[in-house]
Amino acid sequence: MSSPALPSSASSSASSSIPNARTLGIIKAFNFFIYGAISIYGTFFPLYLKDAGMSSFAIGLLLAGGPFVSLLANPFWGYWSDRLENARRILLILLIGNAAVMQLVFSLKAVYLIFGFMLLYFFFQSPLFSQSNSLILDVAEKTGRKFGAFRLWGSLGWAVMAVATGPVLERLAIGRLWIVYGIMMVVSIGLAFLLPRGGKTDTARKEPRSGSRQLWTNKPFMLFLAIGVLISIPNSMNNTFVSIYIADLGGKSTLIGWSAFLSSIFEIPVYLLFDRFLRKNERTMIGCLAAVSVLYALRWFLMSTATTPYTVLFIQAMHCLTFAGYYYVGTQLTVMLVPRAFRASGQALYALSWGGVSGIVAGVTGGWIFEQFGAHAMYRISAATALLGVTGFALLYRFIARTAASDANVPGFSGR
Repeated sequence: MSSPALPSSASSSASSSIPNARTLGIIKAFNFFIYGAISIYGTFFPLYLKDAGMSSFAIGLLLAGGPFVSLLANPFWGYWSDRLENARRILLILLIGNAAVMQLVFSLKAVYLIFGFMLLYFFFQSPLFSQSNSLILDVAEKTGRKFGAFRLWGSLGWAVMAVATGPVLERLAIGRLWIVYGIMMVVSIGLAFLLPRGGKTDTARKEPRSGSRQLWTNKPFMLFLAIGVLISIPNSMNNTFVSIYIADLGGKSTLIGWSAFLSSIFEIPVYLLFDRFLRKNERTMIGCLAAVSVLYALRWFLMSTATTPYTVLFIQAMHCLTFAGYYYVGTQLTVMLVPRAFRASGQALYALSWGGVSGIVAGVTGGWIFEQFGAHAMYRISAATALLGVTGFALLYRFIARTAASDANVPGFSGR
């Protein structure tokens, strides 16, 4: 039976809310450039700081400020994104603040000023990916597209810009990193103006605001976030210190760029395979996360045995299975656990568990271990920590299986 005709204004509004092919292309381009920009920052900024005279411990302490600030920034921006129902506006504020503050940081010489303004930078930088994910998930829901089809463009941007920036910085010198980063951010801001607004379906608008309590009272979701911290601590340590590790082993900027390239480019087929074959149920996803955690433990053990920069280069290729697998499954699992009206807040909490508390521990503790005992010790401890995560996911799997068997009503695990 056909549905009643909508008034012309309502019909126009409904049709305009569905992104067209041009808009989908803009979203993909935006992902390419914003992930490319953050790749340049993540890959080469520690080298910039080391060139400026900072010790490994000081660099770790500085970069730990990002996760610390994200404890406030992710929930803050997630709340306003849900409240305003306008992810594009939030992204624009984050991008403009990010670009402006970072250019100021590049102009500073005093360490205490760099520390202070980097905290402000992290307030704008840390929520970027969770908010862009929220927008992508909204568009995917409206168009029937898969999340991985959009996210793979971020991996491509990360890989291409990291490998392209290495030779450029060998010509310009690491001290001119601000030029490359600034160009990428300007392009990202321009594309952000063309993004769809992002918003909620009528069903989501009917959900009561009190439903936000489900984010904190949902035990399986909270356990998932807590276990994720164990997996993300070693990942954050690696992100912070791998470029310094390669440099200490004799690698140059070009090789560091290739390391980032290999760690990202193969994420693309992983996302496509998950789009096609991943079964959308809780136990399957938790089983996948446990398997990924085993691979993480193997990756860190192999890193602890590396003796040349080329060894590190090839081990970094495992990133496509470990990070991409965890990131994809965790994002999709969060969608299942969190009410639709609080999707941005849920993704913000997921980002917080991945780069918040864990990032603080990784920056401070990882920097101290790296400086006092060396990279090999840091990676051995990382392997043991990842194995603790495997145990946690195994216990969570049993908890979910027991709950399903007893037909208990666990908030968020309704099989939707």
